Amino acid sequence: MAAYANPSLGWRRRLYREEVADIVGQYKADSRKYRRVHNVLQSLIMAGSAATTTLAALDSGYPARWHSFTLTGVGFAITLAAMFAGYYKYRERSYFLQQTADAIEEEAYALALGVGAYQEFGSDEEDLALARFTQRVEDLRNEQRRRQQQLDQPAEQTGHHQQAQA
Repeated sequence: MAAYANPSLGWRRRLYREEVADIVGQYKADSRKYRRVHNVLQSLIMAGSAATTTLAALDSGYPARWHSFTLTGVGFAITLAAMFAGYYKYRERSYFLQQTADAIEEEAYALALGVGAYQEFGSDEEDLALARFTQRVEDLRNEQRRRQQQLDQPAEQTGHHQQAQA
């Protein structure tokens, strides 16, 4: 209904301010998810490494027994966990999402309290403060998207891209 009414710029900025809480919540939820996956994979790597070493010590050269198969399975699981942790970079994704969520939340509090970048605006200049808020939050979100794209790039391209920026 609002799309047909073509709301004013001030109204759209007010709606945007309300949507920011959902954006922050989504970033935090994604950050927690990636942190949880990272921790599980790291735990598997650590426990698997210890189990592999222990089971390898049990292998005395006799015909294959249960521990030979277990050793192979554990080694495979460790390889998979290391591969996924290294490729998807869950820890880095979690860190960047949490950093962006915190920065957006800080902007929202600063706007609500009229401090920081918003202290120069009086109560009659809410539209100007909302314009600055919208721009700053969009800048943060764009930076998050750039970080996400860098994490999705293979290591060779990421190194080349960083050299080009320097």
